[in-house]
Amino acid sequence: MGHRDLAIYDMDKTITRVATWTPFLRHALKERGRGALWLLPIAGIAVAGYALKFYGRDRLKEMTHRLVLGRAVPDARLIETARAFARATVATGLLNGAKARIEADRAEGRMLVLATASYRFYAQEIAQLLGFDAVIATDCARGDTGDVLARIDGENCYGAAKLRAIEAWAQGQGIARGDVAVRFYSDHVSDAPVFEWADEPFPVNAHAPLKALARRRGWPVLDWRK
Repeated sequence: MGHRDLAIYDMDKTITRVATWTPFLRHALKERGRGALWLLPIAGIAVAGYALKFYGRDRLKEMTHRLVLGRAVPDARLIETARAFARATVATGLLNGAKARIEADRAEGRMLVLATASYRFYAQEIAQLLGFDAVIATDCARGDTGDVLARIDGENCYGAAKLRAIEAWAQGQGIARGDVAVRFYSDHVSDAPVFEWADEPFPVNAHAPLKALARRRGWPVLDWRK
């Protein structure tokens, strides 16, 4: 049985205007009320520690998750927060060029896949509103009662780990690499492994390192911010 060709999209700054984790945390804090705003300076200290290379992206994500959302969050409550954030993001936070390209890929009959380092609990809500067929994202561990824990389950879906996650997903779907053509869109050079793996790599809204890589590889560069 044949499979549809794939259009794989990164999310932050590729589809969305800005990176989404900090806006999500602010949204969650707003839900908790003004009394929770004191947490913002502490989160800033955690970010400073990452900038000084005291720990990596994985640890920073877990720290800010625990600080703002708590060590364990009931699944239903987190879904409610994530859905509200997704609705707001889709309403005002998307790039028009990204929306147009998604619709063009859909019209060609491609399977739309969101592949992001963002947490699945809100990325999948954004993807659902946009009509994506599948989501590959960073997962959270679960407690015995199903609560969402402030701990990454598996790998942070970033860099080479994103390619491993895509390949594992494709294998789980019974999709052989040679049987499908793959388009991939991303704004960041950390996704170089996926760009190299794709048939049609499209750097989008690229920062300087990705532009330089695109020039060396001869990849077309798109800008959806205009």
